[in-house]
Amino acid sequence: MRRVRYESTGGPLLVEEAPVPEPGPGELLVRCEAVGVTLPVVRKVTEAAEPIPLGGEIAGEVVAVGEGVTRFRAGDRVTGLCFGHGYADFALLHEAMASPVPDTASAVDAVALVRSGLVALGALESARPEPGETALVTAAASGVGHLAVQLARVRGAARVAGAVSDPGKADFVRSLGADDVVVYDDDSWGAPVDYVLDAVGGELLTPAVAALAPGGRLVAYSSGGGTIQAYDLLVGAKSVIGFQMARIARGKPELYERLRQELWQLFTEGALKPAVHGEFALEDAAKAHAVIESRSNLGKVVLRP
Repeated sequence: MRRVRYESTGGPLLVEEAPVPEPGPGELLVRCEAVGVTLPVVRKVTEAAEPIPLGGEIAGEVVAVGEGVTRFRAGDRVTGLCFGHGYADFALLHEAMASPVPDTASAVDAVALVRSGLVALGALESARPEPGETALVTAAASGVGHLAVQLARVRGAARVAGAVSDPGKADFVRSLGADDVVVYDDDSWGAPVDYVLDAVGGELLTPAVAALAPGGRLVAYSSGGGTIQAYDLLVGAKSVIGFQMARIARGKPELYERLRQELWQLFTEGALKPAVHGEFALEDAAKAHAVIESRSNLGKVVLRP
């Protein structure tokens, strides 16, 4: 089979021939039909001290199962988060991280919807939104952000604003249902909001906190780091909540399943529409990474083995 790897920090990405892996206890062997490209994986290539497997979101058909697997069998269509080599024709997926894909959805739909949607919906729930409140989503055109904009509206937000890096993304974000779109370096991010879903971090934390109304909540789910001055929270009785999807996936399976079912229901009803910026062959993985690095994507970037 083919798989993508790299030999040193920064790449380049190479396609090599490798043996098809054998599923171990609790694992599924999946023939990959779609692989999601995410910023955390791109950052691993550019920042990790030594090469690591390129994992991430995969979707495809189960071709074999390991000892102890009870929920899936060969022929089932699944999606989930792969921690090993995921940029490949075949990949191993732990049963606990796998979700079934309905017949009405394609593998690309699944990769664009499930993992990114779980992060978006989980972050939204962490904000404890009330009907009629107002929301702001950073990285609003990203794989997670474009779903968060739609979900905030579905969950009853009276006004949704999107924050983006480039004004050229504004029409796309408005097409998702956003009422307003701001650019990161604007002097003002508009009227204060009740909660912010922040996927960027870093220097944007300061304007994101400033965008909160008194008593507002910021949910941080970025790997970009950054710091916040305690005084900026104190004077407005604002709060910051950290969110990590892995904590739910590993420790709260019932919540994970409820969120997953809600995503598929919204997708089936047409209330949630994942967008795909582009599909790339495995051999063009470097091009897919370049799109993510440039922050030019409108929706999900996908590899098609």
